[in-house]
Amino acid sequence: MQPMLPFEKYFGKLELVHAFYGAMPTGVSVSETGRIFICFPKWGDDVKFTVAEIVEDTLQPYPNLETNLVNPGNLTMSFISVQSVVADGMGTLWVLDTAAPNFSEPILGGAKLVAVDLETNTIRSVYTFSEDVVLPTTYLNDVRFDFRVGNAGYAYITDSSSRGPGAIIVIDLETGNAFRRLNGANPTSPDPYFIPKVEGKILMNRNKDGSTFPFRLASDGIAISPDGKVLFFCPLTSRQLFSISTEALRDRTIPDAELMHHVKYWGEKGASDGMITDAKGIVYAGDYENNSIRRILPNGTIETIAHDPRILWPDTFSIGPDRYLYFIVNQLHRQARFHYGVDLRQKPYGLLRMKIDEFSAPTL
Repeated sequence: MQPMLPFEKYFGKLELVHAFYGAMPTGVSVSETGRIFICFPKWGDDVKFTVAEIVEDTLQPYPNLETNLVNPGNLTMSFISVQSVVADGMGTLWVLDTAAPNFSEPILGGAKLVAVDLETNTIRSVYTFSEDVVLPTTYLNDVRFDFRVGNAGYAYITDSSSRGPGAIIVIDLETGNAFRRLNGANPTSPDPYFIPKVEGKILMNRNKDGSTFPFRLASDGIAISPDGKVLFFCPLTSRQLFSISTEALRDRTIPDAELMHHVKYWGEKGASDGMITDAKGIVYAGDYENNSIRRILPNGTIETIAHDPRILWPDTFSIGPDRYLYFIVNQLHRQARFHYGVDLRQKPYGLLRMKIDEFSAPTL
């Protein structure tokens, strides 16, 4: 009789919140009243609506179906391909529209940040971008907010471009004025020496014709400290964590070359897609190479709080008023573009949660 060999240990109590049998989700956000919002970028799946709310375990287009239908005559008021949704804890759902279906060049005038009033479920404001902010290579990825600075607050967006400079895009929410920071800098750029390995295999672009090229994506994960003074960020293809003073980011008298001196290096945290911060300043980040969720304490200590075979590419994170950490697992690495045109994803995709007993970092 063959002996039973030791095997890998898994830990962390995960709960399935919702199973997705249609298009692949990327983003999740839980409002201060417990409403759950999801987004589905148009990456090749049959996306019937790019923003949804989970209502009684069903997906409902949000704020309505009409807004989710692309209107070429009114791109600013229709969602094209949404990558991220963020409830700010103050009655607003912010929708970040890449306007770049299938990672195309952003549709001119379509890339935007949209504020939806959660009480009336109507669009309250729309922020569009000039061509020197959203470049032909830009892919708007995720966003964080601080309403304690300026007259209406500021937003910080990662540009996770795969073929151009990464950056942090800063928006003055009073004026709509936006500008790029750390444009093409090392901390916002893919790590050229990083070779991602997921499910025991090297992750790279593998085309139908047999050609291959490295998987490279710039600044992606983003989180903001509870006092709004520090922004954490990381490239998607990197294991490194960085932060910067938000005051320095907003100060345009500091040139980008000098801005690098304000960047702090936190060390290796694992390769992450989404990140989020709780009210105590703890940063939560996925580790898609190791099917894990990590937390980074304010003193820099890194701990793994969940390691589970179901954590197949942890994407966006959100902390609900129930003090659970919510996150999407979507098997992004199994997409056809990484496997010579063969889609290896297995439905359903999942929205999972785990109890952390902490509240989300405030924005005001």
